[in-house]
Amino acid sequence: MLTVVTVLFLGIYALDILGLFFFGIHTYIMVYLYRKYNANCDTDPSRNLSLDDPSLPIVTVQLPIFNEFYVVDRLIDSTIALKYPKDKLEIQVLDDSTDETIQKAAALVAKYKAQGFDIHHLHRTNRVGHKAGALDEGMKVSKGDFIAIFDADFMPDPDFLLKTMAYFEDPQIGVVQARWGHINADYNILTKAQSFGIDGHFMIEQVARNGSKLWMNFNGTAGTWRKKTIEDAGGWEHDTLTEDFDLSYRAELRGWKFRYFKDVVCPAEIPAMMSAYKSQQFRWCKGSIQTAVKLLPRIWKADLPWKIKAEAVTHLINYSVHPLMIVNILFSAPLLLMEYWSGFSFYDLPLEVLSGSAAILSIGSVGPLFFYAYSQKTLYKDWKKRMVYLPILIMIGTGIAIVNTRAWLEAVLGIQSSFKRTPKLRIEKNTDALKDRLKYTVPLDFHVVLEFLLGCYCVFSVVLSFLVGRPYIVGFLLIYGIGFFFVAFKSFQEFTWKYKEARNATQEEIPQEA
Repeated sequence: MLTVVTVLFLGIYALDILGLFFFGIHTYIMVYLYRKYNANCDTDPSRNLSLDDPSLPIVTVQLPIFNEFYVVDRLIDSTIALKYPKDKLEIQVLDDSTDETIQKAAALVAKYKAQGFDIHHLHRTNRVGHKAGALDEGMKVSKGDFIAIFDADFMPDPDFLLKTMAYFEDPQIGVVQARWGHINADYNILTKAQSFGIDGHFMIEQVARNGSKLWMNFNGTAGTWRKKTIEDAGGWEHDTLTEDFDLSYRAELRGWKFRYFKDVVCPAEIPAMMSAYKSQQFRWCKGSIQTAVKLLPRIWKADLPWKIKAEAVTHLINYSVHPLMIVNILFSAPLLLMEYWSGFSFYDLPLEVLSGSAAILSIGSVGPLFFYAYSQKTLYKDWKKRMVYLPILIMIGTGIAIVNTRAWLEAVLGIQSSFKRTPKLRIEKNTDALKDRLKYTVPLDFHVVLEFLLGCYCVFSVVLSFLVGRPYIVGFLLIYGIGFFFVAFKSFQEFTWKYKEARNATQEEIPQEA
């Protein structure tokens, strides 16, 4: 007879599996919508504007930066190269920096101002609201009716504005978003894995949503807002860590429409260090769930088609897959030992039940693999060769589950944390050395210990599965374990680089005896 503890345990595990199955099925739906509607996310070349078009509106380009010494010149130079009439282009360098980036940015602004560009260096010392606060203050003094935003790691194509501004002729369009490209995808294993993840989101998900007229989000950069849309939606708010996601859904609740174009690509630098990647993922995960907590009640009550509601909710809670993965891992050993501690064994169940459960697990788990593989097929001619990196994406995606689970819990519980930016190091070529650019490395934290311990737990569960004669979950446990070990190792390795650099600097300051 099943005990209360056993029933509770099995109930939690069943809900966890159903949750993972749900997110797995969602990836199939995204691919289906992409295949059906992807043509709706192509630009019409005949609508490209020309420089001598008298109807071109005034555009303000905002460049929010914070301690971006390595890349601020690349960012400003790329923005200056935009093809647009000088008298209709305003550039705001929204600088919250606290280091020598201030002087570097000011010098670049002065240089281009002397050449006749309408460019301004707006430096803040209070950092209220972080990026959202900087964007808001810049908008208050902006000249343009449209605001294009580029983060420090982006390099807009010169034709970006000429290709996209024409679509604002529709007065209901509030945002035009471009696809993110990569300038350093082949730098290391981490950047390669991230490029898969970015391609999946921007080539499949965003196309599926926008092409089928579901809600999508502005991605914080490489896009242009109608200023009126921002104002109508309530402006930039900084009570979440993803101000872009928050404003997007508030604008869509007000009835504004978005456009997304997969053939307008804005190249960007991918974080090449594990510490930077984890910091970025923590912010994106926590911000998404904060936005869910904030806006889900409003979305649920809104008079919207059920398809829009369903996709909006799924999109907002998508990072919930990480705590579900952690629960799934932690339950592996107790499941293997269940017949010893509860007297119940899954293998006593009818064959139909076991087969059905296996089918659910298989269908759900293959979904993300299919999703990311399909994004590569749509983008690259050598996509079959690139498939060798797909397991690495899954491995690293699993390895950051601890960081993202903490972010998820903090968001749900309302625990506040500081805004941690993603350091940009100007890693563009394979010959660029990370060890030479440690100015902005993220400090080591306790996640490394938990990642290592969970990796050990996965290994323990693998050994246990053989001991009890149930080696059916060895595959995913090995991938999970390797992922946790890899993330922990890279985090600690980067810490040793910074430690050695600091130690060498200290030794150089100590006078040597004759």
